[in-house]
Amino acid sequence: MKWTQTLIPTLKEDPSEAEVASHRLMIRSGMIRKLLAGAYSYLPLGTRVLNKVTNIIREEMDKAGAVEVYLPALQPVELLEKSGRLDVFGPDLIRFVDRHGRTIALGPTHEEVITHIIRNEISSYRQLPLILYQIQMKFRDELRPRFGVLRSKEVLMKDAYSFEIDEEGLEKSYKAMYDAYCRIFDRCGLDYIPVEADTGAMGGDVSHEFMVPSEVGEDLLARCPSGDYSVNIERAEPAPLPAENAGNAGKDGQQPMKSVSTPNVTTIEQVSKFLKTGPDRLVKTLIYKAGGKPVAVLVRGDHEVNETRLAKVLGQDGVGLADEESIVDITGAPIGFAGPVGLDIEIIADQAVSVLSNCITGANKADTHLVNVAPGRDFKVSRVDNLRYVVEGDGCPRCGKELTISHGIEVGHVFKLGTKYSKALGAKFLDPSGKQMPILMGCYGIGVNRIIAALIERSHDDGGIIWPPELAPYQVLVLPINVEDEGCRVAAERLHDELEGAGVETLLDDRELRAGVKFKDADLIGIPYRIVLGRRYQEAGEVEVQSRKGGDEPLFVPLDKAVVEIKKKLNLPA
Repeated sequence: MKWTQTLIPTLKEDPSEAEVASHRLMIRSGMIRKLLAGAYSYLPLGTRVLNKVTNIIREEMDKAGAVEVYLPALQPVELLEKSGRLDVFGPDLIRFVDRHGRTIALGPTHEEVITHIIRNEISSYRQLPLILYQIQMKFRDELRPRFGVLRSKEVLMKDAYSFEIDEEGLEKSYKAMYDAYCRIFDRCGLDYIPVEADTGAMGGDVSHEFMVPSEVGEDLLARCPSGDYSVNIERAEPAPLPAENAGNAGKDGQQPMKSVSTPNVTTIEQVSKFLKTGPDRLVKTLIYKAGGKPVAVLVRGDHEVNETRLAKVLGQDGVGLADEESIVDITGAPIGFAGPVGLDIEIIADQAVSVLSNCITGANKADTHLVNVAPGRDFKVSRVDNLRYVVEGDGCPRCGKELTISHGIEVGHVFKLGTKYSKALGAKFLDPSGKQMPILMGCYGIGVNRIIAALIERSHDDGGIIWPPELAPYQVLVLPINVEDEGCRVAAERLHDELEGAGVETLLDDRELRAGVKFKDADLIGIPYRIVLGRRYQEAGEVEVQSRKGGDEPLFVPLDKAVVEIKKKLNLPA
């Protein structure tokens, strides 16, 4: 392909709205252009990369025994109502009323649609197992689209669904998809970490995310240095804290509880400073509503409630903080002074609170706190569990070593859904004895365009993108310094044609521009190998073979040896 025959609108300056490297470089290299917040057009370079990712995914899905389908983007909201997810998606769901008065949603995902198909087409165990997949655009009305294609309103996804008659079959399909994901991400050149994850709005009991470590990632993962525990922060649990380390009883033991005046002191930081103590001695009392009833949740002052975990502990789909009026009514005190002593509602405590001594709580009275409070002595707890997010330095629950917390970009997620959707939508099969049973399901998703952005975040320098050959829009860039010189131009065109004939994807920069501009653009678009026809060619007939990745000295070879050298570098047959 000649540069002048395609559309590669590179930019010299960073776009003002781009906050992260992948967003900045995808725009500057001419891969994408923003149409509106959260929606991007893919130009030729971006489309070529996107197609390479989807081809890898298709090959590995087919190899794993999955069969491709293509489902509609439009969905009747009745299906989401049946599964119970209409409220779960809430304002993220893009919906409209058609001319017939029916409410239609743009598909945020396709569990309900695929289950509806299976309900109507599968009736016997003889038709199972089955794995179906598609590559389809998903739509979510993100409140704050940002980071380019990392958080957008349109997301190109591969989603697969397995249908089984028993747990053994579900485990087999789950492992097949897990292994296929590892092969996909390996082939895409990603540094990724499989982590245990919460199932969230998808439902089910078991799931793993595939995370690419990156400071711009909006997910957090907790990892043990032993390598045996890698978990999404929503699911992570710390090792229990022993009383002798978490307590503050000191040599005098537990002290009598007493009330202290704390005028206009409401936040953890303010109370800690006023009472000259650390936030780890304070206990936050948070009033939640769960199943229509209030519950007091206790965590240490330096910890935060993990609401995902809290909801599971309470057996609810979700929980939320009570409003200010309810809190005042329950505690008898303004916001900032709630405490567990004397509360007449259910109280549950994080494990780190249960081992405290001489702690500090609100007194359920304005401008007042209680000191030397003892859980169990001064208030009763109905349940102790892990209710908080882990923090740096917490112990691993499996080996006790200190956990580290880091950011990551989620590029894939696999779930064991069980019967959540098959029961809700009536997808059943007749087992060998003639009994009707709900189909067991698994769900397996990959963010196709997220793979591209995640790779760029991990593989770029000050000059631009550094593509691996597997995903690069082209494998080789032929760069003649002076296309106005007929001999140079003809040689470059011949080399381009020979490379293409040898099966090497090649871009010829035939623009009549200064060498500096062409070299900057070459670095920016990041094609793995560059063949330069410059002064050395004009003087000695040799071309310069350069690696975008760096690390190797440029190689000078005769023009007729360049194709052989490139095939060696790309591991192509001679």
